[in-house]
Amino acid sequence: MSTPTPEVYEQGKGMDAHNQVMREIRSRKEASYDPHEPTRVWLDEDNTPDGVKRSLTIILNTGGCRWARAGGCTMCGYVAESVDGGSVSHDALMDQIDVCLAHEDDNAEAPAELIKIYTSGSFLDEREVGAETRRAIAETFADRERIVVESLPDFVDREKIADFTQHGIDTDVAIGLETATDRVRHDCVNKYFDFADFEAACAEAAVANADADGDTEAGIKAYLLMKPPFLAESEAVEDMISSIERCADVEGCHTVSMNPCNVQRYTMVDDLYFNDGYRPPWLWSVAHVLEETADVDAIVVSDPVGHGSDRGPHNCTECDDLVQKAIKDFDLRQDPTVFEQVSCECETTWETVMEQETSYNMPLVR
Repeated sequence: MSTPTPEVYEQGKGMDAHNQVMREIRSRKEASYDPHEPTRVWLDEDNTPDGVKRSLTIILNTGGCRWARAGGCTMCGYVAESVDGGSVSHDALMDQIDVCLAHEDDNAEAPAELIKIYTSGSFLDEREVGAETRRAIAETFADRERIVVESLPDFVDREKIADFTQHGIDTDVAIGLETATDRVRHDCVNKYFDFADFEAACAEAAVANADADGDTEAGIKAYLLMKPPFLAESEAVEDMISSIERCADVEGCHTVSMNPCNVQRYTMVDDLYFNDGYRPPWLWSVAHVLEETADVDAIVVSDPVGHGSDRGPHNCTECDDLVQKAIKDFDLRQDPTVFEQVSCECETTWETVMEQETSYNMPLVR
């Protein structure tokens, strides 16, 4: 991976102590990766403002998130998969796109209507993905219905969004907001920006939406993090409910994706986990938040990565798959009654954790 460095852009952002610890943790990773191969690619279905669509998800292998190389977020280990040197050429990135299209040709009956492109950083950061590459990718997928690209709010502007909407592609920018509570984002996640910066990015998307031709749309998809380190289960649930409600009230934000924290290697959360200082959230907590926010004016979804494992969101192992299936059903149907179909004795343990766990005695149970 690229050597972690506190570069000029990142200086004075986040907590210096967190960044120092994170740089040391990330430096333990020495694996290297092929710049001509994507990190991951897969086919799925996703809920969009236009209904459920077949999706092709692409994780490009770039030089990595510049914030992560300075130290970065306490739970994110994706930068460990980035290419050495801090940058990837235009030709190499387009080779990665070709690999993903070949995967789609081999495994899908028809081209996906929805394209989702992530870099484990910021697609709109031109040091990760240059303007030439961004425009070439927009042309490559000009025949699709909708595209999602991820970015920190700093890099969101109407001109970059217009590179896609000018082709008639509905365009969403996915922003890793993590929480609407600035103190939690700063102190638990170690992410430097404020909720006001997210609102400003939404305003840029709203202008791009107004400027788009015909029926083409532009908007924001907020990514939230359930249970960052240092929050008890009940605090994490309360923060997620409040954050979803606040995001749904922001013009331009049409979808909220709540991601339960999982334990990734080479992160502060990983160190806490191995020292009995962290447990990923309960799947019951995910279901509870989705039920409580089902009536907000936005699509609310969740994808519990690693569900059922010790390092991922889990209950008792007996009911994990059933609750995960209910969550997936909710994502597609937005119907909270799906959770009435699942129950387990461990729900009583979860209720006790919600009542008794505090930030100084957690995790109360594994």
